Amino acid sequence: MINQQFENCIDACAACAVACSYCATACLNEENVAHLKQCIQLDLECALICRAAAEAMSLGSSFSAHLCRICADACNACAQECEKHGAIGMEHCNACAEACRRCAQACEEIATPI
Repeated sequence: MINQQFENCIDACAACAVACSYCATACLNEENVAHLKQCIQLDLECALICRAAAEAMSLGSSFSAHLCRICADACNACAQECEKHGAIGMEHCNACAEACRRCAQACEEIATPI
């Protein structure tokens, strides 16, 4: 059985992965995609790392805390980039940044310091 702390983090990671995938797709549909290249890349990487962290925690992996450290770092980087675009009205980037910040916070509670 997954403990409550992992359950909350798994939920945050899953929500973040979905938000990042949505954001990447929405960015690809924007008029000027070239200036969103870094955002799209970070969205895709963050979604991947969030899914890996959630999967590790669901398995009760001894690597969960290490993956959560990496996940928190990826989420913070993605949120920072998305906030730039959100500030100019890209709502999908705002939603992604919020999900990333929630996930980073949840992962920080589990993560081991590097």
